[in-house]
Amino acid sequence: MRILVNGAPHEVASTTLETVLVELGYTQPRLATALNGDFVPAVRRATQALNDGMRLEIVSPMQGG
Repeated sequence: MRILVNGAPHEVASTTLETVLVELGYTQPRLATALNGDFVPAVRRATQALNDGMRLEIVSPMQGG
C-alpha cells in the first residue's frame, strides 16, 4: 500500500500504525503520530488501521538549547 510519511511517499506492507512504525524504523519509545491530520495516541496504534493514500505524520522529541 502507498502512504505519505511526513510528506514523502512510501510503499509499505504493514496494515496497522504500530507495525508501520517498526517497518519504517521508528523504534524510539517516544513519538507523536497523526493520521490525516488527527492525533493518534500510542495506546491506539496497535488497532489503528492504515489505508492506501493515508497521510502519516511522525514527530519525535528533540533535545537542544
